[in-house]
Amino acid sequence: MGPLVVLAYSGGLDTSAIVPWLRERYGARVLCFAADVGQGAGELAGLVEKAKRSGAQDCIIEDLREEFVRDFVFPTLRAGAVYARTYLLGTAMARPVTAAHQVALAQRVGAQAVAHGCTGKGNDQVRFELTYAALAPELQVIAPWREWEFQGREDLIAYVTQQGIPVVATAEQPYSTDRNLWHCSHEGGILEDPAQEAPEHIFLMTKNPLTAPDVPAVLQIGFEEGNPVSVDHVPLGPVELLETLNEIAGEHGVGRADVVEDRLVGMKSRGVYETPGGTLLYAAHRELEQLTLDRRTLRLKDEIALRYADLVYDGRWWTPEREALDALIAATQKTVTGTVRLKLFKGGVTVAGRESPHALYQPSYATFGKDNVYNHKDAEGFIHLYGLAIKIGAGLAGERDRTIGAAAAAD
Repeated sequence: MGPLVVLAYSGGLDTSAIVPWLRERYGARVLCFAADVGQGAGELAGLVEKAKRSGAQDCIIEDLREEFVRDFVFPTLRAGAVYARTYLLGTAMARPVTAAHQVALAQRVGAQAVAHGCTGKGNDQVRFELTYAALAPELQVIAPWREWEFQGREDLIAYVTQQGIPVVATAEQPYSTDRNLWHCSHEGGILEDPAQEAPEHIFLMTKNPLTAPDVPAVLQIGFEEGNPVSVDHVPLGPVELLETLNEIAGEHGVGRADVVEDRLVGMKSRGVYETPGGTLLYAAHRELEQLTLDRRTLRLKDEIALRYADLVYDGRWWTPEREALDALIAATQKTVTGTVRLKLFKGGVTVAGRESPHALYQPSYATFGKDNVYNHKDAEGFIHLYGLAIKIGAGLAGERDRTIGAAAAAD
């Protein structure tokens, strides 16, 4: 009897090929695992039957949407993490929660190995395997893309066709699409040429901004200690809140990003991302922090955001580093409570208002009108001390110049 292997399964081209390949190569018994992270009922429909038709013993589907948004998306949002200046990390955040539950299933059923369909060129292989290493180092890891003879997606399409397994990808439209509740990513095909504009037909979550409504939408997002909790004063759970924002933002063409990014393995790649609701949350959260955090704490947050983005992108979620950063970030978020009003129009987002019981903005100090709290004379001493080093340096430079000039004249 061959080894029992738990395969992270999506039903897409790669994992559809992996099931029969594992049986042929390893004589394995294959148990598929699929995580529902909000990719939609269409992608999950018929998945169990498809896996069995491919040769798997069974396919276990777990609804991880609530955990995904609450424990992975929201912490990354609170961190302000953005990779490559525009990528909001949708795929990167979904991998550690998926891999963690895959490992848990493997341990429950006594499997000897886990497998994934990530290519040897990508980031996801690292994200899956660092999770395996952190949570179940005893399990064997099988990565078919690093072993088999297939050279590309064209070979895979031919193989699964021979196996009688239907897939969405074709030789004419070989796009790789990954969708969850936070975003949808698109790679491959014409997108591999960064000089070419992404074709309109690939977008699934956002309407073309040119055909979006001609009337702006205005909505208000409420936060408690950095976590989004309401839309237009209606309290919502994490999943419902994100679904609501996705629908509104997508209708107005908000959330598209065309990114040339640096993969962890060393090459640049091009991805097109749709993150409609997430784009609104990032805009609102940044604005609320700007209202409630002091200058140096904001600077610290900006520095931590870059480090957190690298951590998530590089697959280092299950580490003491992430736990330490989360503790620091939680301390900064204690006052990030309030509401932000956003205006959406033709793919754009602007801030239309913000308020918080912890706002550090005080009109009595900031006003250009008459006030009784600020003594303008105080600025004189402040500027004198603030610029003292500049003044001393300029004076010494002047003395050196005069000394050099006098010496030159004497010669």
